[in-house]
This record gives sequence, C-alpha cells and structure tokens, in this order.
Amino acid sequence: MLYPYHLSDIMVKGLRVTPFSYYIGIMEDIMNSEKSYDSLPNFTAADCLRLLGIGRNQYIDLMNQCRSSKKFFRRKTARDLLPVKPVEITIEPWWVVQAGFITEDDIKLCSGPEKSSIDKIIDSGPQLVGVLEHNVVLGLYNKGFIYLDVPISDDSCIAVPPLEGFVMNRVQGDYFETLLYKIFVSIDEQTNVAELANVLEIDLSLVKNAVSVYCRLGFAHRKGQVINADQLHPTWRNVPSINRLKCAMDPQKMLLSWDGMENRSPVHDTTTTTETDATSQDDVADSASVNSLNLPSGHTKRIAFLFDSTLTAFLMMGNLSPNLKSHAVTMFEVGKLSDESLDSFLVELEKVQNTGEGEAQRYFDHALTLRNTILFLRHNKDLVTDDEQPSNGFPLDLLRCESLLGLDPATCSRVLNKNYTLLVSMAPLSNEIRPISSCTPQHIGPAIPEVSSIWFKLYIYHITGQGPPSLLLTKGSRLRKLPDVLQGYDRLLITSWGHDPGVVPTSNVLSMLNDALTHSAVLIQGYGIHGDGETTYIPFPFDEVEINGEFSRSNMCSHRALKVLREKVDLEHFCGFVNMVNPRACRYNGRRSSEDLDEKEEFESPSGSVQGSTESFELVADEPVADSGTKKTGEVSTVEQDWIPLEVCFGIPLFVSELNRHVCRKIAAHGLCGKENLLKLLHSSRKLSLQVLSFVQSFQETSDSDSGVTNLFPYTSSIDAGVPLPAKSLIFKDGVLSEWVGRSHLPVHIARLHKEQTN
Repeated sequence: MLYPYHLSDIMVKGLRVTPFSYYIGIMEDIMNSEKSYDSLPNFTAADCLRLLGIGRNQYIDLMNQCRSSKKFFRRKTARDLLPVKPVEITIEPWWVVQAGFITEDDIKLCSGPEKSSIDKIIDSGPQLVGVLEHNVVLGLYNKGFIYLDVPISDDSCIAVPPLEGFVMNRVQGDYFETLLYKIFVSIDEQTNVAELANVLEIDLSLVKNAVSVYCRLGFAHRKGQVINADQLHPTWRNVPSINRLKCAMDPQKMLLSWDGMENRSPVHDTTTTTETDATSQDDVADSASVNSLNLPSGHTKRIAFLFDSTLTAFLMMGNLSPNLKSHAVTMFEVGKLSDESLDSFLVELEKVQNTGEGEAQRYFDHALTLRNTILFLRHNKDLVTDDEQPSNGFPLDLLRCESLLGLDPATCSRVLNKNYTLLVSMAPLSNEIRPISSCTPQHIGPAIPEVSSIWFKLYIYHITGQGPPSLLLTKGSRLRKLPDVLQGYDRLLITSWGHDPGVVPTSNVLSMLNDALTHSAVLIQGYGIHGDGETTYIPFPFDEVEINGEFSRSNMCSHRALKVLREKVDLEHFCGFVNMVNPRACRYNGRRSSEDLDEKEEFESPSGSVQGSTESFELVADEPVADSGTKKTGEVSTVEQDWIPLEVCFGIPLFVSELNRHVCRKIAAHGLCGKENLLKLLHSSRKLSLQVLSFVQSFQETSDSDSGVTNLFPYTSSIDAGVPLPAKSLIFKDGVLSEWVGRSHLPVHIARLHKEQTN
C-alpha cells in the first residue's frame, strides 16, 4: 500500500520509517515471494519508481539477477540488489521541510551547511524548502534526516497536466488508492479543494491528503503563485519548476477556430514555453497545461465529450506520434483531459499522418476524427447562440465514461452539474460499459443504458417492421439448430450480452453459440447471404431536402423504414447515425481504403466489419475463398427493399471521417446545442426512455411454454451493467417480433420415422 505521508510525523519521528525504507521493505518482500510487479497498486508502483528508480523493466532485471545468484556458491539476497539510497527526486520550493529522527551520531555525518539547516529547522520550526539551499535539502532527505510535507489549503486549486512517469499496473488497491481515482476524475482547475470535498461529500482532510499525494508524485500542481520569488534561496533560481513561468502567456493566442479545420494548425502560437520538470518530455505539453493561469477569473461551465476505453486503446496502440501516449495514459488513468491540456493534445494529433494499413488504419482514423471533433466542439461561437455562452464559445473537457461510473450516481450527478452545461457522447459507445444517463446537463447521446443495448435494436425493428432476421436467446439456453429463417445466410452477426458484435460464418457456429450461452444471452442476426453484407451509415438529424427527395444510393433518408422511425423516435433533436445493411450484397472481404470511404457520400463501412471488438467470436471469422467466376464486390444495390435498418447510434461517430464531418455539420445547421433545442431534447429523451423501458418490460414476464431450447439455469432478475437480461427467447422475422417457442413438429416426425425404421 501507499506510504502514509499524512502520518509522516509518526512514521519518521516516532518509528524512523522513511518512505525510502518503507518501499525497500515492500520491494524485498515481493521479490522474496517472487510476486509479479503487477501486484503493486498503481500509485504505490509510481512512488516506488520515483524514490527507488525501480519500474517494471528494472524489477524484472532484479528478479533475474536474484534467481541466477541462487545457482552459484555466493548467493545474493534481494536486499543486496536493492538501492542503498533514494534516487534524486523533484522537490518544489513551496513544500515544507520537517526535522526527522536525528541523533548526535547523525549530526557527525553532516556537513557544515547541513548542520546549519538542521539547527534552523529545529530552532525556528518547519521551513519552506525554497528558503534553504537546494543541494542541502536533497542531501538531508537522502540521509533520512528530514521529511517533506506538501501543504494543501482549503482554497488551493489544482491542475492535472498530461501524466508522465505513471505506472499502469492493477487499479485495485486499498481504500486510499480507490479514493485517489475517484478524486482524479473530479478535479478541475476552477474548483478549490474545499468545494471539491463538498461536491464529492468526502471528508476535507481526505481530499487534502489525496491532492497532496498527486502533487508529491508530480501528477498535479498547484495553480497560481505559491511562493514569492524574492524568498527563494539563490540556488533555486536555476532549478526547473512547473509552477514558475518564464513569461506570461496571452490566453487569446491559445483559442482555436473550428472553421476550416482540415487545413488549420490547432495551435496558433506555440513559441512561448515554460520551464518543465525533470520528467517532462516536451515544453509545449507543459505550457498548454498551465496556460489557464492568465485566464480571467470566474467559473465557466464547459462541454464534456464522453468517450470509452476503446478510444484510449487506439491512441496507445497505434504508435501514432511520439508524445501522444502520455495524453492517452492521462485519458485512461485520470479519466479526464481538461481544456487546459487540449492545446498540447491537438499538437500531437496534428502530427498523426493518415498512412496506416490494414487494422492499424482504424487507429489513425480515430485519432484524426477525434481532432476534428475537438476543434468543432471547443470554443465554437457558432455552436450555441444563447446569451449564456461565453464570447469565445464553451471550453471542452474529455471524460472517460468508465471513470465517471466509478463514482456513485449522486456524486457523478453533482460533479457533472457543477462543471458542465452539455454532455456529448462518442458513437457508438462500447456495449461493455453503462452509458451516462443525465437529464441535467442535457446529454446528446444514449438517453439510458437500454438505448445502447440489444434491446434497442429489437425496439427499432419492432416499431419499423423492418430489420434483419434476429434471434435473442436467454442465458443458459441450448440451441440444437439454427432457425429456418437464418439457414440461408452465409454470415451471421453475433452479439453476446454486454459485448460488442462480431461477424462469423454460419458453418460450425452452433458449438460456439452454445458455449457463449452458458454465461451470456446472445443475439443472432442474419448479416450476409453471399459473404459479408454491405453496410452504409445515414447521419441524422435529416435535412428537409433529404427527406422529401426520392430514394437513391446517395439519399437513403427517404427510406420507408426511416420515415416510420422519424415518426416514432424524435431524431430531429438528436444526432448520430443509422446503420443500414444490405444482406443480399455479393461481397467477399473487399476491404476498402480509408480514402475510398471518405469519398463516398453514403459512408460505406469496410466489408465484413462492424464497429467494436468481436469478443469471443473474432477468431471465428474465416477468410472466404471467392470462386473464380465471382466478383469480390458485387453491384451496388439501389433498390429500397434490399436495405434494412441494422442499428441506430446516438452521438458523434469517430470511426469514419466523412461521417463525422457530416454529423458535426448537421449539429451546427440544426442548432442542436441551442437552449430551446436542448429543452426539446430533454423531453424527447424522457419520452424515448419510457417507451423503451415499457418495451423491455413487456418481454420480462416468464412463460412455461414448450421450448425448443433447454434452459440450464432458472431465470433470475439479475441485472448486467444495469440492463435487464431477457426472460424469454425472442425472434424477429417477417416484420414481427414475438416470443420464440423454437420446437417445431418436424423433429417429432423425424424421431417417429427413425423409431419405425429401427423396429
């Protein structure tokens, strides 16, 4: 567990246990037990790295040395391999020096300046670090004669720059480590510590302890001038510190324009730099994180863009630009990237080139469309025309849904209400998380978790009377054969409950389906009759010209199913896209390049792909071998009856750049972020929520009807990620959603015939 810095007076003065000796003991214990480095919680591992210089690679090397020494006559213990003194750490001048447990023998080991400093601390009490000689403080700290307090006051405001030196280990730790994550996502630069404790309803002393740890580890810093430069000892003038600026920065130069974002550099002027700490990689990153120091005072609410961990994984895995990973780590671990850090983030996204190949192309596409989305939402004066809007538009924060869900619902609501005027979700959010439900601030995205679940797919098919043949099987079912309605399909779209869908071939799918059904409900859908089906994305809200026009390949908004959908669901005050599928298309993995996709007005998806991971079904999708006489990509269908709705997603898509630009354009053109439209959005969200919940409830009554599936587990009212599991198997075919009995009379006749033949 993390060293209890708030008890340093007892630990150091009373027990003479310094942070260095404490972590040496922990490291010796886990080495002797031959435990993995991952057994250390994140913040504990980060502190070990800061004081001992032992990260994951160093730990593996030490373990190898420890094991190899056992093979020889002279054996080295773990303690022999560990460092004997702390590595040089970064100390801020506003920290406070306290005297530790010092004996007369210890004084004999000190130099003259060190003795003078100790006398000053003992006689005059605790001292600011900055008034003492820098090298003397480091020397006394390394000897364990002093300890350092990081003072946090009630009115302290904290900024969290992009993380450097953070160790991504296991998240689970003791109570304090869990608290550190809850406070991490709630911190903003306009809220002082006392207000933060009030919003979170956590004891003020605990919040101060947590913030003190952030500052000590270098993951956060106090805003404003925390020590007068005239008070500093001359030896501190050349010591880098992120809290002292070389020169003032003009905040107006840091404002961005979303106009012509395809050709503009995201930062107008990045020549002004700040002094950075020892772990910083780039001056620009730190300058952006502290540029708010010169902004006018007063709390301005912001827009929050909600994303899930899939996006951070793409930014980490793609190796897109040198310093982009630190921002991605911040987005994942902190759960938030504030507006003050977006300038440096956009600089890194600007360096991403659209040169990916194969699966890596997804990483590049998401990075580029994320940049365009940030430029559109951030400081966009045309986004909201209301009087409450700041003259230069609203700032923007990026929030990770999973981190917000770590807060209890009441706390999450207070944090969002205090800091944000509007929530906008990326689309689609992963099925593995529960979307944020919020009435205030209004949310442009899934209104409730059921809207981004399997239930909403079935609801869309039910109200429109159109959709692919679909079979939803309850958890614990056993499928003996595919229903006749799915027999003619070459490709099926399989969705395990709470996971993202995957496309699999029909052959030999039963065994894998039955394995999945032992732990999850499963939705099976017809996806392609001749290889992979063809999909296209229709952005909404729809324009009047599109609605009144005739159906064509470039204008599917006039499709009959979409007209019915518009009547039943208010798409006018939402944004997102409708995924249409043509199962009859003859396509065999003719994957197209991103450039081809961007040129298409109808936003085709790469063949055979669906958004999200395929979970346990991704290894099932074989590469089909096309016949010599079969074209890889068949004729593009312009017949309305060939196209059916597959799913509806609410939010701003990030996976196709052209689709992203069209959705952003429609948001601005229809004024979706205006006050009047947001009130209508709130009404529509509540109405849709009630309709979907009523639809789900209508299929929750248990039935004792004879079924063609064998249920291994009795139904329970368990809730998976907040969404109720199906109580009965359902099937959608011929435009009707009904309960699936499953057992036909045909198997009985076959069994009787077999019995007669054996007799």
